[in-house]
Amino acid sequence: MTTWDEAFADRYDEWSAAMTADIDFFVSLAREAPDGAIVELAAGDGRVAIPVARATGRRVVGIDLSPTMVERGRARARDADVDLDLRLGDMRDFVLNEPAALIYCPYRALLHLPTWADRRRTFEHAAAALIPSGRFAWNAWALDHQIAAKTDGRTIPTPVPHTIRYYVGDNRMEVTLDDGSRSVFWWASKNEWLGLIDISGLELEAVYGAFDREPLSDESREYVFIARRPLND
Repeated sequence: MTTWDEAFADRYDEWSAAMTADIDFFVSLAREAPDGAIVELAAGDGRVAIPVARATGRRVVGIDLSPTMVERGRARARDADVDLDLRLGDMRDFVLNEPAALIYCPYRALLHLPTWADRRRTFEHAAAALIPSGRFAWNAWALDHQIAAKTDGRTIPTPVPHTIRYYVGDNRMEVTLDDGSRSVFWWASKNEWLGLIDISGLELEAVYGAFDREPLSDESREYVFIARRPLND
C-alpha cells in the first residue's frame, strides 16, 4: 500500500502550517548534540531541518522517500543559505558515512511505516548509526478512540479540507484531502514504542506528553520520545 501520494506535497504547506511546536524541541536537541552528524528521517521539504541547520550552524542530513519533497527542500535550503544535505532514500535501510550524534523523525512520520518489521529495521539502523550516548527522538499520536469515533468518515475543514477513515483491525488511519490525495498512518501504543527501543538496543531517556516536555499522562494525546544509545555500547 502506498503511504503517501506525491500530490499531497502540493498541499503540504497548508497541511503542516499549524505544526510549529516541534521545531523548537528538535532545535534544542540539536543544540545539545555533541560532534557527529545530525540526521532527520522523513525530512520532507526541510520544515524542521532548515531551522535546525540555521540555529546550529551545522550540516543536517535529511532522508525522505518523496522526490517532490526532496527537491522542494533543496530549493528552500538554497534560499535559506543553510547546509542541508537532502537525500532520496528509505528510513528503513538508511546508511550514513559518519556516526550520528542525533537522529530525529518529526511530525509522526514513523507512523507511515506499516509493520513492526519496518519499524524494527528503522530503529536498528538508527541505533547502529548513533555514537555512544547519541540520541534518537520522534513523536507520534497517542490515539484517542473517542476522537476517532467522532471524526471517522467526516469531512474536517482545517487545516485543509480532509476526510479521516479508521481501520481498527489493521491499526490504520487514512487521511484523504479534498483533491483526492492521500496519506496513510499505522498507529502504535506506548508499549510498542518501548519494545522497539528495547529490541534495537537503545535505552529510553524520556517520554513526554508534549513538546514542552510536560510529563506523559492519561490526558496526553502525543508521545514525544527520546532514546539513547548506551554509553558503554
